[in-house]
Amino acid sequence: MRKIVIMKNVSTLMKAGAVGLLVAAAMTIGSVSADEQSGMQLAQASGDGFSASRTYTQSCAACHNSGAAGAPRFGNSEDWSSRMEKGFDTLVQNTIDGYNNIMPPKGMCFDCTDEQLAEVVQYILDESIQD
Repeated sequence: MRKIVIMKNVSTLMKAGAVGLLVAAAMTIGSVSADEQSGMQLAQASGDGFSASRTYTQSCAACHNSGAAGAPRFGNSEDWSSRMEKGFDTLVQNTIDGYNNIMPPKGMCFDCTDEQLAEVVQYILDESIQD
């Protein structure tokens, strides 16, 4: 009886460990280097508590920090300048609708309003395109 309980506990721990590894892997993909962190300043939160910087970190960073699936990289002027040729409104609309069946609608921020998504796009551009 004792052996069965121990085996169940080991099995549970192994499952928990696998979940932990997946979470750690996901966090690593979206991680930011120390140099990138110094360039990322927290945006001033508006009256509703929304922060474009925080929303970027929570919903966008996993793909845009690493360039996963061809996503334009945060802080990379070349990646974003070419996209700006389409215009700001197009970038925002692509964020809202999703893009090319790769970027999900609303960039994974399903509770963001369209206006908040526009703020996030502006934040990304401000931090990425250097004059």
